[in-house]
Amino acid sequence: MDFGIYLSFLTLSRSLSFSLRFSCCITCLSFLSARHTAGVSVGDPVLRTGKPLSVELGPGIMGSIFDGIQRPLKDISDSTQSIYIPRGVNVSALSQTIKWEFTPSKSLRVGSHITGGDIYGLVFENSLIKHKIMLPPRNRGTVTYLAPPGHYDTSDVVLELEFEGVKEQFTMVQVWPVRTVRPVTEKLPANHPLLTGQRVLDALFP
Repeated sequence: MDFGIYLSFLTLSRSLSFSLRFSCCITCLSFLSARHTAGVSVGDPVLRTGKPLSVELGPGIMGSIFDGIQRPLKDISDSTQSIYIPRGVNVSALSQTIKWEFTPSKSLRVGSHITGGDIYGLVFENSLIKHKIMLPPRNRGTVTYLAPPGHYDTSDVVLELEFEGVKEQFTMVQVWPVRTVRPVTEKLPANHPLLTGQRVLDALFP
């Protein structure tokens, strides 16, 4: 088995779901649980998702507060009316109902050729944050559809490419494994430290 694969652990007695990472040896599996494990017992089924622990990258990510596995804390608090995260709560990291104003890239049209890292759209998350929508790494092709300017949610298809006879559709969101390094052309060194004069957590939660 692969290291870091994301699993779903279903406890039949309470109908709870747990998200787990695991490493393996010859005779056993050891799990790293991202949630409370009370109620888990021998014999409970474990479902393999077939994909590693990943995060969603897209509009809304800059205006939200997440925990270490990208659970949106404010959305969970609003839906549960609690300052704690109850067991079994499963909320999408990025809102699937908000309509974002999408502006396609002016340099692209049907027939254009693009590759990973190229910008095909723009979304303003607020008056300050300009979110550029990029084609995921390792993708490329010829544009067969580019959504016109308008309001779309994160599940709407805004781009379609064709490469070697195969068509692929893209939304404004990328799903990226947390243990996979994002490819860059060049890594810029830090010339000066970022001094804020205050602790980040104290600024957000005084």
